[in-house]
Amino acid sequence: MKSQRSEQGGHHRARKRFGQNFLQDQGVIHDIVAAIAPQADDCMVEIGPGLAALTTPLLDTLKHLHVVEIDRDLIARLKQRFPAGRLTIHEGDALEFDFASLPQAAGKLRIVGNLPYNISTPLLFHLAACAGQVRDMHFMLQKEVVERMVAAPGTAAYGRLSVMLQYRFAMELLFLVPPTAFSPAPKVDSAIVRMVPLPATALGAKDEALFASIVAAAFSQRRKMLRNTLAGFFTPAALQALDIAATARAEELALDDFVRLANAATV
Repeated sequence: MKSQRSEQGGHHRARKRFGQNFLQDQGVIHDIVAAIAPQADDCMVEIGPGLAALTTPLLDTLKHLHVVEIDRDLIARLKQRFPAGRLTIHEGDALEFDFASLPQAAGKLRIVGNLPYNISTPLLFHLAACAGQVRDMHFMLQKEVVERMVAAPGTAAYGRLSVMLQYRFAMELLFLVPPTAFSPAPKVDSAIVRMVPLPATALGAKDEALFASIVAAAFSQRRKMLRNTLAGFFTPAALQALDIAATARAEELALDDFVRLANAATV
């Protein structure tokens, strides 16, 4: 396991259990901050600040920044480096943090971060739950995960993650980041994604829990037909009445089709 020298001196050993890969390429850092375009009064929270590669340039503009960090050694370094009046450190797991609890967060919260690859999918679902309090999100993720997020129906990458996040967000893959931008270098390419919550009026599911259950069931066995995966919700005739082929597979349905299914279900 490699270690990385921080600006305040000393080394920090990257911990595999926290999925740590520290961003170090100054050109990539500049491009990420430019994409975020922070403004002085933004209410912003950074997930996993690490060795402050993004934290530092963000605070060059922001009056104040919140960060969520689980690594106690990194927390100690951040406390030494930044005054509490500029940086509020929330110690703990981002999967358990209530982002909507941040002051002045209602509809204004901006979330950024180099997300740990080992918890990226559950973290994205966790963040989706507070989309109503968020203005936008900018994340570094494994390229394959971002491709799944923005995938179109009928493609191999299209799945439950695609449908659930596209229901909540307008998303865009901004640019790719090579492994050489990190220390230690991951074995995969990364990508920057922008996520902007859709207005409440665009969320068409009457029962979002039921919508989520139907999407999960449909993709639970990708190669099986909907007449099998959705047997607990619809008969083949009921699917046909909705102009959805009972022999179709989940990956063939668009987001709007899943919303129609959820709104027609009687379970």
